[in-house]
Amino acid sequence: MDLEMRVLQQAEWDVWFDHLELAFGGVAEPPEGRTLFRALTEPDRALGVWQGETCVGSAAAFSFRLSVPGGALVPTAAVSFVGVAPTHRRRGVLGSLMRRQLDDVRAAGEPLAVLTASDPAIYGRFGYGLASYSMSLEIDTTRVRLEVPPGTDEVRLRLADPEESLAACERVYAGLVTRRPGAPARQPGWERMAVTDPPGERGGASPLMCVVAERADGEVAGYARYRVKPDWNASGSDGTVLVEVLDALDPAATAALWRYLFSIDLTWTVRAAKRPVDDPLLHLVSDVRRSKPATRDSLHVRLVDLPAALEARSYGSAVDVVVEVEDAFCPWNEGRWRLVADADGTARCTRTADPADLELSVRELGSAYLGGITLASLAAAGRVRELRPGTLAQASRAFAGDVAPWLPHGF
Repeated sequence: MDLEMRVLQQAEWDVWFDHLELAFGGVAEPPEGRTLFRALTEPDRALGVWQGETCVGSAAAFSFRLSVPGGALVPTAAVSFVGVAPTHRRRGVLGSLMRRQLDDVRAAGEPLAVLTASDPAIYGRFGYGLASYSMSLEIDTTRVRLEVPPGTDEVRLRLADPEESLAACERVYAGLVTRRPGAPARQPGWERMAVTDPPGERGGASPLMCVVAERADGEVAGYARYRVKPDWNASGSDGTVLVEVLDALDPAATAALWRYLFSIDLTWTVRAAKRPVDDPLLHLVSDVRRSKPATRDSLHVRLVDLPAALEARSYGSAVDVVVEVEDAFCPWNEGRWRLVADADGTARCTRTADPADLELSVRELGSAYLGGITLASLAAAGRVRELRPGTLAQASRAFAGDVAPWLPHGF
């Protein structure tokens, strides 16, 4: 095939994005979303594969800074807009895009690449490992009560316009980013994703609403954005609250916001998606089972510069371990590496000729990187091999985090 891969030109964006819509089933993005995606696209980080004037493959990256264990914000390529035309699948187009993209990420000096996968079976062969999960809940508020902490009644709630309250809500989000590995520091323009509200995408629910939680001094300590989907049956009202996001800086604000969402008139169900798997809400509800928690894969992590990535995060305990890493797709990462982390979390990662203690692929390192998936659990599946007794437990404890990693929004 006469195919050409090249960096996207601004004048080609519409054709390029039309291809992406076709690759994902042919449903057009609403005009509001399309306009925002055009503004967020970094053309010099967007690739297209062309056959004449037809785009048959695409991949892009956004310049993010990702929170990692210890609170550092690490330069990261957030991979998105990946698609191959139905007529050109299984012909090496995706592989060539991944090859070029990871080479570019390395040249840019970004230690990490991350993505959310429409098909999670695809990306393991390119070295991406599943590193975090998200949780959804469907809570029967007729049977589930909240047990709130002291101070909840002192939180003042007020309804706010989602647009007008955006700056205050973004300050709350910014205050939370370094507390949770896997969360991106929001780049300019990305705050618009949370309040873009195409009428055709509401599915019979209300326009986007916002409630903010304020301390006594008027400072915003949390917020929730949600919709109400009215419904009726023979017994009367049967509405649902659809929670888009809830962020809060302290337990009282968290509880006050959930209590409000549980008590909206004419609704008897609260549905929330994309929550952390260790959400405090699980400890506030009286009946977890009737809250129907369910998990699914979320962020997939790829170490592009292995030593830089491992030195960028901190560790929960001191560790001195030699790992033999397999990485056929990015061979500069292959070989034997000595990771030494002090009790304060400071780490050094250097090449070594010493005998290996553990053997694994870069995919497993990506899975364990954010601290939510343990090396011990990967070893139990046969994906990490202990070569010197005792080193697996030591390394697994060091990599594990205090809170579950979480990606609060897509890209």
